[in-house]
Amino acid sequence: MTSMTGYSYIEQNTENAVVSVEIKSVNSRFLDLTVNLPPFLNPLESFFRDLVTKKVVRGKVDVFIRVKETESDVEITADTKAAKAYYDAIKKISDSIGYSQEIPIGLIVSQPGVLNSSKNYDAEKYKEMILPVFNSSLDVFVKDRLREGENLKKDLLEKLVKLEECASFFKEWQPKMEAMFKEQITKKFNELLGDNADENRIMTETAAMLVKYTINEEIVRLSSHLEAMKNEINDNPVPGKKLDFICQEINREINTIGSKNQFTEVGAMVITAKDAIENIREQSKNVE
Repeated sequence: MTSMTGYSYIEQNTENAVVSVEIKSVNSRFLDLTVNLPPFLNPLESFFRDLVTKKVVRGKVDVFIRVKETESDVEITADTKAAKAYYDAIKKISDSIGYSQEIPIGLIVSQPGVLNSSKNYDAEKYKEMILPVFNSSLDVFVKDRLREGENLKKDLLEKLVKLEECASFFKEWQPKMEAMFKEQITKKFNELLGDNADENRIMTETAAMLVKYTINEEIVRLSSHLEAMKNEINDNPVPGKKLDFICQEINREINTIGSKNQFTEVGAMVITAKDAIENIREQSKNVE
């Protein structure tokens, strides 16, 4: 089981640059992946995106790849014609206002187009530079999500045990409920008719009451849903969406049991079960 939240940051010095890769994620219904690269490396986005999607199923994932070069192979060229044109123009202005000092060279070279820089960005070279750092960061990220996923799995199983205890309680109380229904109906008939109470009539009324209030079918379905939930938690590496669906089904059975219930003890256990299933439902939103 894997959590949808995770974080990693790896920074390494290469021969000519400092490369850092940061990956972080939070909950999301689907995979929402953003890869942030320096603009000149945008052609590599799909490559790194594919590496993430092979290991991440759900979550809002943000990847930040940064490259800070320590040595630059930028080529600088000078446009001497533009420099002379700027000098002549500035000199003309200087003469017209009576300015007699030397024109600073810095003023000339700072003008647009006098100095130009260019660099040939070899995407394959940068990919080879970034890839080891990226893989290390992705491995740490995946392990972080798995570690948190194990904690979530432990919590889910604890809540499942509580639900199983509630289901066992309902099952134990089912015959007690039926006996109490019969007792209540018999008592009512005896109060009204005394010795003239018809046993067959009592049985008929009891049967009608049981059809209305019995929880046997709900208990059977509840047990089935709990078994399915246990299998998802233990066996499915990405159970999040399925768990949410099973929680809806379990909640429906518990609500029905609560609506049919006539006894304080059962009502208290319904509240406990609803609390447990709500906790499981919330946690299921945190796993893939």
